[in-house]
Order: sequence, then C-alpha cells, then structure tokens
Amino acid sequence: MKSTCFRNSLKILFPSPPQMQSLYYRPLSLRLQPVKKTHFYATSSMDSLSNEVAHEFRFFRVYKDGRIEKFQSTPKIRPSDDQITGVRSKDVVISSEPAISARIFLPKIRDPTRKLPVLFYCHGGGFCFLSAFSPLLHNYVGTLAAEAEAIAVSVEYRLAPEHPIPACYEDSWAAFRWVASHSNRNGPEQWLNDHADFQRVFLVGDSAGGNISHNMAARAGSTQIPNVKLVGAVLVHPYFGGTDDDKMWLYMCPENGGLDDPRLKPAAEDLARLGCERVLVFVGEKDHLREVGWRYYEELKKSGWGGSVEIVENEGEEHCFHVEDLKQDKAVALVKRLASFIMEE
Repeated sequence: MKSTCFRNSLKILFPSPPQMQSLYYRPLSLRLQPVKKTHFYATSSMDSLSNEVAHEFRFFRVYKDGRIEKFQSTPKIRPSDDQITGVRSKDVVISSEPAISARIFLPKIRDPTRKLPVLFYCHGGGFCFLSAFSPLLHNYVGTLAAEAEAIAVSVEYRLAPEHPIPACYEDSWAAFRWVASHSNRNGPEQWLNDHADFQRVFLVGDSAGGNISHNMAARAGSTQIPNVKLVGAVLVHPYFGGTDDDKMWLYMCPENGGLDDPRLKPAAEDLARLGCERVLVFVGEKDHLREVGWRYYEELKKSGWGGSVEIVENEGEEHCFHVEDLKQDKAVALVKRLASFIMEE
C-alpha cells in the first residue's frame, strides 16, 4: 500500500529501537536472556564472507556465508499449574516431522458436565521469534483461559527464516486439524476429549499471530471440518503489510506473490469466505499498525461476508501493550472484552 499513513507509519510489527514500548518492541535483554548469534547453516570457509551482511531486517540479519543472526532471544518455561486461577497446563507433540507442538491450558472445572469453548491461539513475534512456551505468552494465554473459561491450545509453529513461510501457516493449520480430530471424543489428548465443546471454537492471534489466524479462518471457509464449528476469530493488533518492512516478510517467504500475496494482503475473496460467524479486531491508538487493522475491518465489512465484525481501539496504547503487563488497567479491559466475545452465546 502506498497511502500517506503507511508511508509515514513506523515499520512492520515493531518500531525502531529507540521507540520500543512493549514485548513486541522492547529489546529483550533487560527482561530475557542475552542474545546470542545463532548459526542455522554451515559457515563458509571463505573468511572474506564471514562478516559481510547480505540482508538486514528489523529482527535478524543474514550474512553472505549463510549465517543468520537474530536480534531477539526466545526463552522458554515449562508448563505449570497456576495456584491462584486453578489453570493447569501441559505440552503435547502434534507432529515429529515436521516438529509441531502446543501448550494446552485447562481452566478450573466448575461443572464437570459442561463442555468448554476452545480457544486456538497463535502467538506474534514477526513470524521469526517468540514461542508458545515463552514466559509472558504462557501467562497471557493462561489468563485468557481463566477469564473466558475456555480450554486454550497455543501452537508452537516453526519460525522463519530458518523454516521459511509458509511453515508457520501450515504448522498452525496442522495443529488446528489435530485439535479438531478430538471431536469424536477419542483423540490422543484426554483434556480435549473430556472438556472441549467443538461447536464453540475460536481463533485468537496477536500481531503476526493475527495474520495467521485470519489465514486459518479463510482456509476454514473452504475446508469441511466434520463436527467442528468455528464461531469466531479475534485479531489483536494484526499485521497485514503496508510498511517498508514488508520486504522482511517477502524474504521469509521465498515463494511469494509479491505485495499482493493474499497471505500478506487479504484478498477480497478470502474475506468473503471466512469460515466463522463473528470477528473482533483490536487496534492500538499509538500502534504503527493501527491503520492496518482499521483497513482490514472496513474491507471485511464490504466484502460480502455474511458474519458480523466489531473493532475496539485501545486508546493511548502501543502495539501489543497488553501482553507485557497483564495487570495494567487497559490490558485487563482487553482480556475481559476478548473473553466476553468468546463467552457470548
């Protein structure tokens, strides 16, 4: 997109380092582990190439010898039971080849006869860092599970560029299908067999995860999934292109359709066939992706899709502010609004 608001906006997903304001922005060295250079490919024997940079983006650089250096670390914690909320969590392996896993959150069971809505969560991180197992996202999804009284499945998809896009989309879809395979009550995960209501399934994603969630909802619109009803999708500060950093997404997705690739810029036909009934979009007033979220909302309304869409603007807030401090008043309000969307009959 070449509109003035996009030309003047900050770059994709995260602003420049001096303005970093949240988990998705702020240098993680103050909060997480020290960043280390990571070698994903064999180093060339030619010393002259060892320090020459071929590509540099907001979250990583690529050297001419094939090395990739990421600027953010991604620490991970084990699943645990929350003694305050009563939410339990466990990790499951969905596929060994490719490697796909997930963390499942089970809220406190108040009525054993009542099935719980399913919240399928896709994390953000520019498609190239963060994890379903990272501390802040573990706490965030656990909080959502408690507030919405939903069983939550947070997918651990493979990260770009070492696993080029579309790996993140394919892994998330495979995990979603794995969850759906429990609808006959004899799947491999007993929590889903015993507690999930497959007539109340929701996709939720923040930032890059909002992009992934949209793409999954579009795919669900053309794919029959027996005994499963995808009721809604929640896109929190979603990314759909429109900034100079789109070149990073194009690099991470070598086989792309350019800036009009429907995975980057939602196509009208995909919007029209979203496989859910309701959509809720959050945008941050001070988020560089604010106009992106509003554009998605407006285009979905005029696409011919038969569902209902709402948009909520988080006044005075930056991109994905809610994940970092769940006790902040506006973060509490966001979580409650998201939970009410899921609990709505």
